[in-house]
Amino acid sequence: MREFTKAQKARHAIREFKTLTDASAIRGFYRPCGKMGKALEQCLRNLSPEIYGSMNDPRIVELKGLEYVIDRLPKGIEECNRIILTEEDPFKNDTLQPTLPLKRRRTCYRVGQNEMCFVITRGLSEIYDILTHMTFLVVEARKIHSRMTDDSGSLTIEWSELEKTVRHRDPFSDAVLDQALWSLSIILGRPYRETRDTFHYLEANKKQFGSNNGLFHLIHSLGQRIEAEHNNRNDAIIIYLTPSLMRIIGQQEYEKKWASDIKEKLIRQNLHQRPIHIISANLHSVLNVLYGFAALQTAGQTTQGNLYDFFHDLRQHQDEIETFAAAHGFFALPDRSGAHIDCQFIDTSHLKGLALHPDLDITIPESTETAPVILVIDYAFGAQAFEIMENLLDTYVKDGRTVTFDYSSISIMGKAGILTGDKGDIMLATAHVFEGTSDNYRVDNDLSPSDFPDTEKVYVGPLVTVLGTSLQNRDMLEKFQTDWKTIGLEMEGGHFQRAISAAIIKGNAREDMPVRYAYYASDNPIKTGRTLAAGAMGKEGVKPTYLITRVILEKILSDR
Repeated sequence: MREFTKAQKARHAIREFKTLTDASAIRGFYRPCGKMGKALEQCLRNLSPEIYGSMNDPRIVELKGLEYVIDRLPKGIEECNRIILTEEDPFKNDTLQPTLPLKRRRTCYRVGQNEMCFVITRGLSEIYDILTHMTFLVVEARKIHSRMTDDSGSLTIEWSELEKTVRHRDPFSDAVLDQALWSLSIILGRPYRETRDTFHYLEANKKQFGSNNGLFHLIHSLGQRIEAEHNNRNDAIIIYLTPSLMRIIGQQEYEKKWASDIKEKLIRQNLHQRPIHIISANLHSVLNVLYGFAALQTAGQTTQGNLYDFFHDLRQHQDEIETFAAAHGFFALPDRSGAHIDCQFIDTSHLKGLALHPDLDITIPESTETAPVILVIDYAFGAQAFEIMENLLDTYVKDGRTVTFDYSSISIMGKAGILTGDKGDIMLATAHVFEGTSDNYRVDNDLSPSDFPDTEKVYVGPLVTVLGTSLQNRDMLEKFQTDWKTIGLEMEGGHFQRAISAAIIKGNAREDMPVRYAYYASDNPIKTGRTLAAGAMGKEGVKPTYLITRVILEKILSDR
């Protein structure tokens, strides 16, 4: 019998996970303790994503993976045994308020004591993301449950201590907290210091954002949920996917409404006949580069110092900058569609007379009629990128007539995992290769290393467009690196390029339209301890973010 390589096994696991997820959607439900759920779990185990670290070790609970997942699922998910994924917002005009995860833009509702509802507005990638996280939580919950009792079936001393800790309502003294964390570390199979670090991480987010219930409550609830399942099958976790969910996937209802709102705004402002430059990016860097210096000068604030230190310091002046920008051609367009993608317009004809940082090589246009309009769209999520770009570039009919838009360039900037360097390095895409399929798209990138004189850490080559942040495997990524010479991985680039190529074929975009792809490395998924689960970049992400933003804007607004 033929022996598969580790990379081949990983590719098979991803393909099988996707197939099982699609099948569950058609079926309408699955139980993690049932055949379908166990098959999904085995796929995830076979894949053994680096971001989930020690998931496959039955002796220890994966703490960094828990931090990552809890930040991306709604508060209280550990208490719920009924999870519903639906295609429309059932509580949109109701008094029930959504429960928003800390680090994922998704609409969720806590319905009663044991039920959580996810509104799927971002396509298949969102479904894969949720089900991957839920599968991981079940794996870790079973480990925790195994530590509840000893060989005789009695509660362990450590679990009894945890129950006392959870019931405790008054603030802990340092000594009591240390003892509680020590007992918890025994349950988790982790060193005391690691347990304490995760406790403080979740506690900080709990106090500042109210995004979780704290480590003690989380561990206790995960264990209790599995115990309830063992005692009564009716209490088993079940995940429902509503019947029409798969029908609306690909219909792009949310993204059609999103694109329509943008085009309506452009027409109302009489900007649709001007050159329009699309930038997929965060919602602060373009704003800060074009308006930050003038806003601070006008307010009498200091504008001295290194360019990138200056941009870092702007974070504490965001309200002032946005107020100033609104009086000089800046328009904010919050999302109303449910696609969770806010937008901004910048009419560069209003930039005339504004001071820019002296280190920028930007030329303000003289002619109002030809001054570019910059459309900044917030980050898409996975396959949603195809849907938003396809609808944005598509023809638009208003009052029986077709309205055309002069899309003059498209720039995609963002974070990506790097395979050849380290955090903060720059990656320029020459192609996007889809994980798990034979699809690949070449890119005639309008960016080159010579555009980035402020850093030598610029890598050029293909990037892998992956199925999900949690479905990454070291062996498979190393195989991509060897065979395709890939330099990194991300989730949206291939989907964007597929939409751009389709728009060119359909005549909705010019073939010679400049396209730019630049990413900065937020993690290295093949290096243990350097994955996304290791945490955010912080200040080290400022320079690469603004370096890419600067280069893109200099390309759009330059005499060169």
